[in-house]
Amino acid sequence: MPTRTLGARKRIALVAHDNKKQELIEWALHNKTTLAKHRLYGTGTTGTMIENALDQSVNKFLSGPLGGDQQIGAAIAEGSLDMLIFFWDPMEAQPHDPDIKALLRLASVWNIPIATTRSTADFLMASHLMNEDYDCIIVDFSSYIKRVIGH
Repeated sequence: MPTRTLGARKRIALVAHDNKKQELIEWALHNKTTLAKHRLYGTGTTGTMIENALDQSVNKFLSGPLGGDQQIGAAIAEGSLDMLIFFWDPMEAQPHDPDIKALLRLASVWNIPIATTRSTADFLMASHLMNEDYDCIIVDFSSYIKRVIGH
């Protein structure tokens, strides 16, 4: 199976819905030392809040509802992001729910680590794989592509 190497210095996207932003900031502060070893990315407001809290540069996309979720999804598909930490609010309907579903789908399609809860994010940060190269298996979709193009 084909693989893609996630480098020792991971490219981590940090995303949070409004009701989860404070929780993500608290989590990021708790993991500040580990996060400092990696490159951080975020959607609009969340990225700015994380950058200010950690005093660490965060590459920012648009706000989620304005296309930031889709930009992160595209970066995942292009292989320029290695991990997604997305504290989403399952109890609140979002105007951009289809974008969120597409983002989570792309992260799964490209087999990158995803955390949607604080405990899962903690487990990812505690993994020895966070600070070393990791060969991520990429599913071979060539037969799917041939089937779709053939129709």
